[in-house]
Amino acid sequence: MDKFQKITGVAAPMPLVNIDTDMIIPKVFLKTIKRSGLGVNLFDEMRYDRQGNEIPDFVLNKPQYRGAEILVAGDNFGCGSSREHAPWAIADFGIKCVISTSFADIFFNNCFKNGILPIVLPQEEVDLLMKDAEKGENARVTVDLEAQEITTSDGTAITFEVDPFKKHCLLEGLDDIGLTMEKGAAIDAFEAKASSARPWV
Repeated sequence: MDKFQKITGVAAPMPLVNIDTDMIIPKVFLKTIKRSGLGVNLFDEMRYDRQGNEIPDFVLNKPQYRGAEILVAGDNFGCGSSREHAPWAIADFGIKCVISTSFADIFFNNCFKNGILPIVLPQEEVDLLMKDAEKGENARVTVDLEAQEITTSDGTAITFEVDPFKKHCLLEGLDDIGLTMEKGAAIDAFEAKASSARPWV
């Protein structure tokens, strides 16, 4: 998993509330067990018409937001079923941070395990960031995880809270496997001791 420390990039405004995981990545794309390749189908039913053509008015189809790394969303983002394909698709598209007033718990935790920083802010601060994002590609936002601070395009600073353990994992690029491998020496020592004590096992 890539380390998340600080990003400066375009923020895409998506003020819809109750964006569920089926909207993020429809169930037809859940056959894969690979984390890559799902970005093209992120928000598939909102991005494309029935013929597979892009819908120009959808925010991520607009030229100024195609390279967005930050998503400013409405309340209750990631609700619905617990599919991990949703953060896979978001990460594969290139979005590294999602900001909202609230997230579904399972989606929220899955984001951290896939290198995405979900940030919860009060409504008035989300509204400020939403308005800033509407300026387009010239409005670049900085998200600094170490400092726990967001800086808008006009220099306004907004602080945010994050669980210290989850912060550590993102800063170091540690998913569940990475966390286990940090204990590699201790695991090897235990296995050697167990093998010596019970060679018949």
